Amino acid sequence: MDILIKQARLSDGEALQDVGIKDGKIVAISESITENSVTVIEAQGRVLIPGLVESHIHLDKALIADRKPNKSGTLQEAISVTAELKPTFTEADIYSRAKRALEMIISHGVTAVRTHAEFDPAQGFSGFKTIMKLKEEYRDLIDMQIVAFPQEGIFKAPGTEKMMYEAMEMGADVVGGIPYNDAPADKHIDLVFEIAKKYDKDIDLHQDFSDEATDISIEYLCKKTIAENYHGRVSVGHLTALHALEPERLNEIITLMAEAQISVMALPATDLHLGARNDLYNVRRAVTPIRKLRDAGVNVCLATNNIRNAFTPYGNGDLMQIAMLAIPVGHLGGADDLPTVLPMITDNPAKALGLQDYGLQVGDNADLVLLDTKVKADAIIDIPERNYVIKNGKITVEVKKEVTIFK
Repeated sequence: MDILIKQARLSDGEALQDVGIKDGKIVAISESITENSVTVIEAQGRVLIPGLVESHIHLDKALIADRKPNKSGTLQEAISVTAELKPTFTEADIYSRAKRALEMIISHGVTAVRTHAEFDPAQGFSGFKTIMKLKEEYRDLIDMQIVAFPQEGIFKAPGTEKMMYEAMEMGADVVGGIPYNDAPADKHIDLVFEIAKKYDKDIDLHQDFSDEATDISIEYLCKKTIAENYHGRVSVGHLTALHALEPERLNEIITLMAEAQISVMALPATDLHLGARNDLYNVRRAVTPIRKLRDAGVNVCLATNNIRNAFTPYGNGDLMQIAMLAIPVGHLGGADDLPTVLPMITDNPAKALGLQDYGLQVGDNADLVLLDTKVKADAIIDIPERNYVIKNGKITVEVKKEVTIFK
C-alpha cells in the first residue's frame, strides 16, 4: 500500500479502523491491516472524513477588500464597487490573488471546488482564462469545476451571449447565470438551458438574491428543469428571497425544488453581511431557509462565496468556519440537527457537483482529511486542525500543532 492510516475514527460508537490506500484509491478498511506501506499515519482515534467540497466560490474576485471598501454593506454597493475595480484587474493580479485563495482552501481540507469565473465585453476573458490556467496547474491538489459566469447579466450587457458560447468552447465545466440581474429573468434562464443542453453541461445560477420575495424566478426555474428533464443537474446559490415567503407559498416552492432535484448552495457569510441592511428593527437573518429545505429533501450545501472583497470582507477559506456559522444562523445546533451539518460540506456538495467515487468506502477515491478531533459529532463545532489532507492517494497538506499551557 502507498499509505496506511492506522486507527482512524470513521463513525462515533464504532470500532476504530485502519484505512489502506493504493494508486489513488481506498483499497481496504479493517480493524487491523498488517500489510506493508510506504507511509503510515497514526490517527490515534482522530476522525477521518472525505475531502471537503467547496461548492460556490469566486476565486477571481478574492482578496480585494482593501482596494475599495463597501461602506454601506449593501449588495448594490458591492456590485458597483466590484464593477469599478474590475477594469484594474490584470491577468497577473487575478492569478496572484486567485492562487492565494485557492491555496487557502486547499490548506483547510478542500479537495474539490466549483468556482465561478466571470467575463463581460468590458473586461473580456482575462479572469476566466486565468482560472482555467490555475485549474491545470493545481490538478494534482484539487479538482476544479469552472462555471461560465455572466456577472453583469447577459441581455443587459450586449455581447455577453456570444461570450457564453465562447466560454463553453474554451472548456468551462458548468453554465452559470444570474437571472435576478438581468431582464427578463425567464429569458435569461431559457438561454442558460439552451447552452447547457448544447454542450451537455450542468447549470449553476445565482438565484433570487434579495431581502424580499417579489419578482422571484425560482418557480420558473423548477418547472423549466422538470420540463427539460434536467433533474439533479441544476444548482442555485444564495436564494435568500425564500426566507421572506409566507409558509404556504414557501412549502409549494420547496416541494417543487425537491421534485426538480435542485441543489442549494447556502452562503451564510456573504448573505448575513449584505442582507437586511434596510431593516431598522427586528433585523432578519436574510439567509435561505436551510432547515426547511433540508427537511423537504432538497440537497443543501454550505459554501464560502467570497473571501475578503466587497461582498464578504472577511474569511480565510475554511469551510469548517462557514459550517460553524451556519449552525446558529440556521438553528442547526440541536441533537438531531448537528449531524446533518458535516454532510453539507462533504456528501451533499459532492452530489451537487456530480463527483464520482467520492466517499469513505473501498473503491472510492483517496481524497481524505484527518481531523484533529476524536468525536465525529464534534467535527464542525471543534473547528479542528486538518492534520493531513490526502488527494488522489498522496499527502498534500500536513499540519502539526503543539499547544503548551503555562500555569
